Amino acid sequence: MKKIKKVEVLEGYKLWIKFSDGIEGIVDLSKFVGKGIFKKWENKKFFKSVKINPQTGTLSWGNEIDICSDVLYAEILKVNPLDVIKGKEIVKK
Repeated sequence: MKKIKKVEVLEGYKLWIKFSDGIEGIVDLSKFVGKGIFKKWENKKFFKSVKINPQTGTLSWGNEIDICSDVLYAEILKVNPLDVIKGKEIVKK
């Protein structure tokens, strides 16, 4: 699993993320806001409370929401998340 080293909240529902291997980029999570468990993100203060889980290297919002870092990594590189999860070699485009 890819480990997140830094995260910064940007305008809207965007996050800048840097991974332990140096890959970095911006993900836009706005498409999830208001849906299911992500309804909590409608509260911007809650969204801005994102932290890196030091044990897993994933993003967490309290004990309520976690997002797999492999999926975020794939989103930044615009590749299939399954390729990242399966450990396939990824070439940054």
